[in-house]
Amino acid sequence: MAAVAHLAAHPELPRPTIRVAFTPDEEIGEGASLFDIERFGARCAYTIDGSEVGELQDETFSALEAIVTVHGIDVHPGQATGKLVSALRLAARIVAALPSDGLTPETTSDREGFIHPYELTGVPSRATLRVILRDFDEGRLEGHLGLLRRTAEEVLAAEPRARLQLDVRRQYRNMREYLVSTPEVTAAAEAAIRAEGIEPVRKATRGGTDGSLLSEMGLPTPNIFTGGHEYHSVREWASVRDMAAAAATVVRLAEVWTKPEYAK
Repeated sequence: MAAVAHLAAHPELPRPTIRVAFTPDEEIGEGASLFDIERFGARCAYTIDGSEVGELQDETFSALEAIVTVHGIDVHPGQATGKLVSALRLAARIVAALPSDGLTPETTSDREGFIHPYELTGVPSRATLRVILRDFDEGRLEGHLGLLRRTAEEVLAAEPRARLQLDVRRQYRNMREYLVSTPEVTAAAEAAIRAEGIEPVRKATRGGTDGSLLSEMGLPTPNIFTGGHEYHSVREWASVRDMAAAAATVVRLAEVWTKPEYAK
């Protein structure tokens, strides 16, 4: 918003036609699901959603969410001997049976993916386990899903009276596969960061942005830093200095897109 205000206050600064949008629900992969790209009318876009100064991302996780539902048999606990089939206990066994090292968020880094159970709710008759699966590679991501499916089936095989239901939905894809055909979009952002006297930090993000879905929908959208740190923790914070650098980079980016090699 600071960058937009600065450009509006200084019409003499070089810039192409600029479109600005704000989207909700970015963190759950829904922020761009109803975005009207045709009405937006842009050749490309940038999300301002990165972290450290200089960060520029044209690659994200590919993401799935799996909802594992276990159907059990509920009986009054006082008369439950040989009759009760606790869906809640079975769902807890599925969590316990998943790998605890090398395939969890807390034991992976860099380009390693993971399986992350993040919510378990239920009663003896029905329990729901929500799991997110992440990887940069689609083949490995499908492998994580296969492991989750096999683990759940093996746990329930010991209790044939229970029933397993697995529902999977795509959240977003690695934006890299959509940005490789438009390298000038990422190059322009890199040029803008350098113009501000900052060394670009190129790395894949262990997460996603609205740019993941927007790129898939046909609007190339890499991600630029914004100065936020320790996301999703009680210590989440943002640096005012870094935010100012991000705003200045956006102003530089507007100028970059007026240069002949990008404006063509």
